[in-house]
Amino acid sequence: MSKEAFVSKKALGGAAASGDVATSTIWVGRVLSGLASAFFVMDAVMKMIQPQFVIDATRGIGWPADPVTLWVLGCLLLTSTALYVFPRTTVLGAILLTGYLGGAVASHARIGSPLFTHDLFGVYLGLFVWAGLWMRDPRIRALIPLNR
Repeated sequence: MSKEAFVSKKALGGAAASGDVATSTIWVGRVLSGLASAFFVMDAVMKMIQPQFVIDATRGIGWPADPVTLWVLGCLLLTSTALYVFPRTTVLGAILLTGYLGGAVASHARIGSPLFTHDLFGVYLGLFVWAGLWMRDPRIRALIPLNR
């Protein structure tokens, strides 16, 4: 099935989703996605190399800080980020990252971390992920039309 048969211009909702979007909007989306991705890669690598402050922070939110758990969390985050970065799998990556961030929010909420700096940090990153994707992908703009 061709892309044209799968998603017609009319089904995409007209100009806003058909590619008639400002170049600056696409670049802002790339920057948002890049910032979120850079943070995720850094976080994943830190979980894999396991410096003491990562072990202490992991214990502080109630997670087991053994090397296997941290390695698995790092691999999950790195895999989800890689899926998000590649255009063919970007939506799957965004969905997986959203789930990962939901777990982070729940972990902080469970222990009573400060709301705006800790609890909602995963929400902020999730907004970067989805706003960046919305700005650079016409399929997402078609699914979530904010201009109507």
